[in-house]
Amino acid sequence: MSQPFCALVVDDEDLYAQAIGREIGRQGISCDLAYTCREALEFAARRQYGVILLDHRLPDDDGIRIIPQLLTQQPDAALVMMTAYQTIPNAVRAIRHGAEDYIVKEASVAPILERVLELRRRAQLRDEARGAAEAKCQGLLGRSSAMRLVVDELSKVAASKDTTLLLTGETGVGKEVACRLVHSLSRPAGSPLVVVDCLALPENLAESLLFGHERGAFTGAQDSHTGAFEEARDGTVFLDEIGDMERGQGKLLRVLESRSFRRLGSNRDIPLRARVVAATNQDLSALVEAGRFRQDLFQRLAVFPIHIPPLRERGDDILLLAEHFRTLYSERLSKPTEPFAAEVSAVLLGYAYPGNVRELKNIIERAVILTESSRIELRHLPQRVLSLGNRGSLPPTRPLEVVPGVDSLVDVEVRMIRQAMTRAHNVRTEAARLLGISRYQLLRRMQKFGMKMETEKRPDKHS
Repeated sequence: MSQPFCALVVDDEDLYAQAIGREIGRQGISCDLAYTCREALEFAARRQYGVILLDHRLPDDDGIRIIPQLLTQQPDAALVMMTAYQTIPNAVRAIRHGAEDYIVKEASVAPILERVLELRRRAQLRDEARGAAEAKCQGLLGRSSAMRLVVDELSKVAASKDTTLLLTGETGVGKEVACRLVHSLSRPAGSPLVVVDCLALPENLAESLLFGHERGAFTGAQDSHTGAFEEARDGTVFLDEIGDMERGQGKLLRVLESRSFRRLGSNRDIPLRARVVAATNQDLSALVEAGRFRQDLFQRLAVFPIHIPPLRERGDDILLLAEHFRTLYSERLSKPTEPFAAEVSAVLLGYAYPGNVRELKNIIERAVILTESSRIELRHLPQRVLSLGNRGSLPPTRPLEVVPGVDSLVDVEVRMIRQAMTRAHNVRTEAARLLGISRYQLLRRMQKFGMKMETEKRPDKHS
């Protein structure tokens, strides 16, 4: 987070300095007053400033002489020399010493105040540009308090080298992006980030893919193989959709507790040097109660849990991200576009985004592709977004009744899937969107629960 913009006024004319400080303070800017070079250096050693207003003639030294020292302590400050008309050559000399500009002292302090406010605006733009650049790299762009808390927590856990991290949140909120941020902040440069999709792990090969195997460990193992934990070396293993891991839970628990693992068919322990990050869009505590996830593994994974909020709860972050994606795809597709008009912004804010950031990204890419000019209009948005009454979630056709002690989690999931399929007219892609999961996840669950695969209708290509 950027430092608050503060000012330091250095002038031995106490009434003039106090007048400047008073006007700056009225603009909500904290201002310190120094009357000598020594006091200026003392202030600069204790606090960071956005602007330093420095007089040339000071009782204990030439103000120009301390410019290099001030700028060494205040690398982000804009240093402005205050000078009288007859000392303008000295002001030019000050610029050669590193001052950014000079301003002529007048009876009114208004020109000085105007300059300070201009420098504050410039500093704010610079901070936003820095934040946006970092966010573009990390994919966690957002000013909402919820996202600031998430980024702050990710930064804190990154400082702990081996702490296991559990990321929770709906599909598309950016759990893998959050993992990549922690990886970049905490692991050696160039170290691998190995992503394991637990949902796609074949049950008969899960342990081999995670921990590796030796030649002859099982039928068909003609060569030795390194698993994800070994490939990660001193980097990160990202276990995505950990809630769908069925085989290997016990072995994963032992690995996390002992910080070592063995290849299948081997009796040699290999030290675990990588950080383990797990992610899920499911409620693991509910899966534990249903007997589908080990309680001890859940506790071991949830050493440092971080929940990433859905996009619909992030307010104006929606527009911030939308503008970011518009710029991204305009550059990528060589189609310059204007910032969104008010009516487009209002519609984007009114949609609930069941697919979260991923869905918003796709919506904006589509809009940039469709526009024939530099202006993105409402007609370039999908119909589901234009229907403001549809908040993007699944309103059941009748209340979803749950009988405690009778209905299991499986019963509830089956009913939700059936309702989604009914509303989506058996279009599995649309049903998955309504449920907030991927199409592959929906198919996997339908197969797991033995649900009949109805003939899928082709979606309307104009929708």
